[in-house]
Amino acid sequence: MSLRSIFFGRARSLTDQNLFHKVSLIAVLAWVGLGADGLSSSCYGPEETYKALGANPHLALFVALASVVTIIAICASYSQIISLFPAGGGGYLVATKLLSPFFGVVSGSALLIDYVLTITISVASGADALFSILPTEYFPWKLAFSLAAVGGLTLINLRGVKESVMLWTIPFFIFVGTHAFAILYALTTHASGLGGFASATVQEVHTVSASVGWFGLMAILLKAYSMGAGTYTGIEAVSNGLPILREPRVKTGRRTMIYMGVSLALTVAGLLIAYLLYGVQHVEGKTLNAVLFESMASNWNHASGWWFVKITLASEAALLLIAAQTGFLDGPRVVANMALDRWFPTRFANLSDRLVTQNGLLLMGVAAFVMMGCTRGSVDLLVVLYSINVFITFSLSQAGMVRHWWQERATDRTWLRKLAINGIGFSLTFCILVALTAEKFFEGGWITLIITGVLIGAAYACKRHYLGVGLQLRRLDAIVAAAEFESHSHPPVDGTSNPQARTAIILVNGYNGLGLHTLLHVPRMFGDTFRNYAFIQVGAVDAGNFKGAADLEALRTHTTQEAERYVHWARARGYGATSYTIVGHDLVGEVMQLARKAAEDYPNQVFFAGQLLFTRETRLTRWLHNHTVCTLQRHFFLSNLPFVILPIRVGPDAPEPAQT
Repeated sequence: MSLRSIFFGRARSLTDQNLFHKVSLIAVLAWVGLGADGLSSSCYGPEETYKALGANPHLALFVALASVVTIIAICASYSQIISLFPAGGGGYLVATKLLSPFFGVVSGSALLIDYVLTITISVASGADALFSILPTEYFPWKLAFSLAAVGGLTLINLRGVKESVMLWTIPFFIFVGTHAFAILYALTTHASGLGGFASATVQEVHTVSASVGWFGLMAILLKAYSMGAGTYTGIEAVSNGLPILREPRVKTGRRTMIYMGVSLALTVAGLLIAYLLYGVQHVEGKTLNAVLFESMASNWNHASGWWFVKITLASEAALLLIAAQTGFLDGPRVVANMALDRWFPTRFANLSDRLVTQNGLLLMGVAAFVMMGCTRGSVDLLVVLYSINVFITFSLSQAGMVRHWWQERATDRTWLRKLAINGIGFSLTFCILVALTAEKFFEGGWITLIITGVLIGAAYACKRHYLGVGLQLRRLDAIVAAAEFESHSHPPVDGTSNPQARTAIILVNGYNGLGLHTLLHVPRMFGDTFRNYAFIQVGAVDAGNFKGAADLEALRTHTTQEAERYVHWARARGYGATSYTIVGHDLVGEVMQLARKAAEDYPNQVFFAGQLLFTRETRLTRWLHNHTVCTLQRHFFLSNLPFVILPIRVGPDAPEPAQT
């Protein structure tokens, strides 16, 4: 085994009939991988809410109820998105298709920044929770631990989606079990006094309203509600990560959403009520959860109480680390979707041999590493930067769904009910967005908005470049129609190849202007010395077509058909011709595999490949394109195979394209 396979695992085979079964997640595992972000917010969301109430803790009952209603509304809204976008309905795709590409870029960029912050704040919070139960002499190592954790999580996710999730299953369910027990214990041991707490809540409402008025009361509740808005982050993760779920994806996604919504609502509401029942007060250096669990176990046997507190807090630390998984699972997928639409460099849609979006994973890991270093792992600062962006995505997604149901009112009998669900979701998320922006803008929230704006600007610059290149390439593609007409006008010719004759083996990527110009340059440069033409084409498997067995089969068919069009062109002119095709994620490796086979079949061969040469190119724009041909040249030379690169110039001052 190579060192790479030890760290990242052996390459996955696209011919494995059980491939999608092996890499996809069932609902329970999706709950672990995608739901941990939402559930982990119960470690800090209820605390922020409770502290914001200050001297009015009994008002927590109203905020708990509002939180449950909000979670139900957002989950119901995203369940409809899952049904409408069965191939993956992330905030970027929903806003792009239902509103406009502009809103799609805004939503996608906001979501990317949010996922980077999800990784950073999850790891930083986990480190805080872990080091709070360790001796104080270890505290100086907290930042180093946080940075190492980001790097470790990046490496784990490079092994694959399922492998990274399976690692965290046990600590996830320890968290669920310990917190469910704590909430039930608090309710059952204080059951006799619940009526008194209800009376105290009513009395507090009258006292506060008499002091500051009803508008003042509502302002206190709204502030506490908005301060706990981090509770709702992560709910969108299921719709973004739908492509990694087990078939049938819609059913699995909706079931995962139920698991997530129920567990989050019960945990958040239960903790707020437990704080109230135990009269929890802030203690310097401890979270409210730690104070709650210590108060709860104070009357237990010393050993059992000590172990309960330590295991419960350790599970919180573990869950906060697990929550970073959401950023690693969904962040690269958002980058890939935007790359497929040319808002980001196309290389971010590529898959590794483990069938993960490796470049996107590395981007998220590096960005989180830098963010962790810049903020020095300060959760207080990261909380200020967090949450705003996810509610931008929430609001745009819900607005798009409202618009969709309104447009479908003539064909969908249930449009009004569906519009009401997304309308309520939009109202709640937009109000939270406004409140959060107003609350956190001058505290540092403006930094998040500026970074998001810069990313949007970069996306538009990238898109503008690709659109310009597309216009230039149309001059090359003009030859395709002429080649098709001329091929059909020639009578059929026997295309039997003579293996000993001189053969030109041409690397192509679809039946397009680049491939045809490369083909036409061969006789122009070498005359009629080649009597055989062979064509090598690899169907690139990327995030856009790696969605199911049917998509892979469609890619195989398309790849074969495109190569056969070149074969028909050559045979129509009296040449022997054949093609070699394969689908794969490693273009260089797959090309070399086919090249060696073709070299065995045609020993008197020369390989050719076309390389686009832009007349106006910078170092930055060069990075936006792959230069696989230049990489291949070295591999061909090392294999002692003759390889010729034919430059195809494009640009305003490029020469006129070759003619058929």
